[in-house]
Amino acid sequence: MTARMTRLCLLLLLTLAGSVCGGLAQSQTFPSKPLRLVVPYPPGGGADGNARLLAQPMSMMLGQPIVVENRPGASGILAANTVLQSAADGYTLLFDTFPYVVNAVLHKLTFDPMKDLVPVSQAINMPLILVVPESAPFRNIQELITFAKANPGKLNYGSYGAGGAAHLAAEMLARDAGIDWVHVPYKGGAPAMADVLAGRLSAYFTNPITGLAHIQSGKIRALATTGSQRMKMLPDVPTISESGYPNFEVVEWNGFFVPAGTPPAIITKLSDTIRLATLQPEVQQRMNAQGVEPVGNAPKQFTLFLQGQIEKWGALVKSNNIRAD
Repeated sequence: MTARMTRLCLLLLLTLAGSVCGGLAQSQTFPSKPLRLVVPYPPGGGADGNARLLAQPMSMMLGQPIVVENRPGASGILAANTVLQSAADGYTLLFDTFPYVVNAVLHKLTFDPMKDLVPVSQAINMPLILVVPESAPFRNIQELITFAKANPGKLNYGSYGAGGAAHLAAEMLARDAGIDWVHVPYKGGAPAMADVLAGRLSAYFTNPITGLAHIQSGKIRALATTGSQRMKMLPDVPTISESGYPNFEVVEWNGFFVPAGTPPAIITKLSDTIRLATLQPEVQQRMNAQGVEPVGNAPKQFTLFLQGQIEKWGALVKSNNIRAD
């Protein structure tokens, strides 16, 4: 009996050793062909630009081309399904954004975003900026809130669709500040910004990639930002959290995912490559100039961040009775 147990233990150890060695060998030979990076949004947008910016140094480090494939539609669900249908070998990655976690609480998905896809690394953080037309009478967020409380339903705010960061940031402000304002959804950020510039929209939570140039030119006015700290590019603009709402924080983010079942050694190699890409001086310079914060964290950190986001936005969706379009 002892001899038999000994043989079983040896067999188990050999099996484990073979698995570890096989995984290491696979990671050492990975990648041996081009990679595909699926982006859920059209070419030319913020997510597409960030994906391509990071793909270039990653490609150099990995020694293989990274082909960016744009698959817009259904708030990122189409792109996620594309990646889920690919082999779990590290050669197909999803580069998704804020709606990834909101889809989990707003839609009935055919997949579990926290089980069927594996978080690899959060690439960036990007706080939003609450802007108003240059002609607006509000010089700070307190003046906007005071007016909104005295005039329920008279102010409106734009978004690029239900469940987007701009929409949920405005809903969070409505909940926390006790204001009532009207949601005006657009098909994208560009038409929403056009109506702010024209004075047809009272307010809009823009991302810095879209809004910074207009703020710096004086065409629109920034009242507050939604990060935990002031933006480097707008040091004189306070955060909402320091303006009387200490728990207020909304950040757009971009991150990498692979299908569940991808070997851990390959996930680690991809995560390390993403981290090194975010540390490249040219990448940091270009991101910082756009108001984007490079992150490049590990899978465990990214997973914890996503779990917190799902909990946070799930609570807001329930409290404000938010529904998908």
